[in-house]
Amino acid sequence: MYVPAHFDESRIELLREIIVRHPLGVLVTHGRSGLDANHLPFELDPAVGTHGVLNAHVARSNPVWQDIDDGDEVLVIFRAGDAYVSPNWYPSKHETHKQVPTWNYRVVHAHGRATIRDDERYVRGLVARLTRVHEASQAVPWKMGDAPRHYIDSMLEAIVGIEIEITRLVGKFKLSQNKELRDIEGAGNALTAKGEDLIGNAMLEAAAAKTGR
Repeated sequence: MYVPAHFDESRIELLREIIVRHPLGVLVTHGRSGLDANHLPFELDPAVGTHGVLNAHVARSNPVWQDIDDGDEVLVIFRAGDAYVSPNWYPSKHETHKQVPTWNYRVVHAHGRATIRDDERYVRGLVARLTRVHEASQAVPWKMGDAPRHYIDSMLEAIVGIEIEITRLVGKFKLSQNKELRDIEGAGNALTAKGEDLIGNAMLEAAAAKTGR
């Protein structure tokens, strides 16, 4: 990924926060059948290994787990919002007319090595943890025990785990940091006004950081 210096985000705690808050990642593999991409919810365990571990599962019928070998290099892409930015939102445009449209976004690329985990204990534990995390906001959280045991057992038999040892995290937060402060704020406020809070607020935070506020 091309990362200009002004868009580089290397603070590990922020990159991990993106993964936790936006866990649906794109697993990119290059196995025997060539390039493949699968959209999967991931669990991040930062305490394992040097950079942490990502855990996910796929349908047993998905060929990806048989297409790659243990130790193969993979890439997982996490995206934390994106938004179109109009030149009209930059105050400087109305003075010089020297601005063009762009698209802002925040992404984290997790490089790592995959291990296929085709064992019941791994997938049962992973599904239980993912369920607890993502059901926590429900008034009455669903839990695995709500379903008949034989049904859950059959569901678990139909999935295969993938564990990814993270070897490198790369962050790119493209938030118009290369623009004047007033332009960052102008575009950030325009985005929040139209409900694009994720990138709009991130731009306003970038503007505040630029002034040391």
